[in-house]
Formats: sequence, C-alpha cells, structure tokens
Amino acid sequence: MLKCGLYIVATPIGNLKDITERALEVLRGADVIACEDTRVARKLFSLLELPLNKTFICYEDHNEEIKAPDIAELVQSGQSVALISDAGSPLISDPGYKLVRYCRENGVPLWVVPGASAVISALQLSGLPTNRFMFAGFIPNKDKARKDLFEELKTVNTTLIFYETAPRLVKTLQSSVEVFGTRQAAVAREITKIYEECRTGTCAELAAYYTENPPKGEIVLMLAPPSESSDVCFDIENELKKRLPHMSLKSAVKEVADLSGFSRNEIYATALELKK
Repeated sequence: MLKCGLYIVATPIGNLKDITERALEVLRGADVIACEDTRVARKLFSLLELPLNKTFICYEDHNEEIKAPDIAELVQSGQSVALISDAGSPLISDPGYKLVRYCRENGVPLWVVPGASAVISALQLSGLPTNRFMFAGFIPNKDKARKDLFEELKTVNTTLIFYETAPRLVKTLQSSVEVFGTRQAAVAREITKIYEECRTGTCAELAAYYTENPPKGEIVLMLAPPSESSDVCFDIENELKKRLPHMSLKSAVKEVADLSGFSRNEIYATALELKK
C-alpha cells in the first residue's frame, strides 16, 4: 500500500516498454489518478493492464488553480494521488507545477517517479552539444511572437530545445533562418516509436527537406549554440544567381524562399533587379 502523498509519475512517450517498474507500482497502488485527459489515461491503463477501478480526475491547464487545493485535500485526507500527463514527464510543458507549488507551500508530501522525457531523448539523439541546454517550450504560432522569442534566445550560449507541431514545422524552420542563420539544427520526431527519426542540418536545409517530405508525429526542434560561423546571413542575391541561369524566375524565387524563410515578394523584387 502506498503512503499518502502526491506522486509525479512519468509515462511512456511512445514505446510502452519504457514504463518503469516503480511507475507501474505507483499507478497500480494509487487511489486517485490526476491526468490531462481521463480517456487517454484509461486507455494507457488498459494497455498496461493496470486496474481501472480507480478515481480518474481531470487536471489540465484550464483548471489548475481550482483543482490544486482539491487534490491536496485528497492527500491530506489520507489518499495517494498519481499525477500523469498524456505522455512523458508531467510539468514539462504540461500541467502540474501549480499543484506542486501548492503542495509544497501547504506541507503536502510529494515524490517524483522519473522516466521518459522527449526533451532529454531528443537531445541524446541530436548530436548537438549536451553540456548546456535550455528547454524553451512550445514555439508561438503567431509570426511576430515566434520571431520575438527567437531574437530573445539568439545569443544564449547553449543548445536550444523547442516543441513544435508537425503542420507548423516548415514555417518555423523557414522563419528561424532569418534569426539563426546557418546554425546547425536537429529535428527529432516519433521518438521511441516505429518511425523514430532525427535529422540534422541547417534550418534552411531542414526546411527544404520537410517541404518535400511533410512530417508527422510529435516534433522536437533543437538548435546548436551560437558560433561565429552560425551568424552568417543568408545571401539571397547569391542563391538567386546560382538558379536564374537554368530556372524560371518563379521557380528560383520559390526555391530560395523555401530555403531562406524570407517573403517571396522580397525575393521576387531582388530577382527582377538581377534579371535587368
């Protein structure tokens, strides 16, 4: 029987065999499961052949403030509560930190049950420096907010790690060229799953690849620390000169736009000047 307390439990990010023995023990013995989505949690329990005769409660971004005292009260009444996210380690761009903070402020016992993390797994696959790294969470959807974030982090001397969605990856890579130049990057996706992939190159090279090969699955984008060579600006004029002698103006503009992340109108204007 588990001690009463809050257990922060990591679950698999893909391969079910990555669940730890300790995590199974805690999930099997907990009175209450606090989770982002009760349907996802119940499916996981079924796949892991864990008992479903438990209380599953929804704990997500929108109700963190309200639910934290309720969950703490369950522990104070003598129950054990396991906090899980839909996949991976709770609190890492997932709900939980407000609950942990509330429990610590109110003397509620809590323990961590570590396990799979997409951030760490992607970094291990990337081949980028691992001695210092910064996880910057999800990349904003809006163009200005995305660029502002990149500008803020541009000079931070560490490997940068982001979460991104598959449909937005190409646009994000194209946008990153303008800020990060020729800095080395890596894209990891479907980690621990059948189609696990980690591809490296400059942001422009990765943008070109994923334009031709639209990605699927969960995405982790990583950028190497800044270096003298990584701050070289993308030379639009030179790239156009390479293409215009043997390509139509439209095709050359499109290809350079895909590589550089700059707007087609800007590149088109430069191409017209070169044609003259």
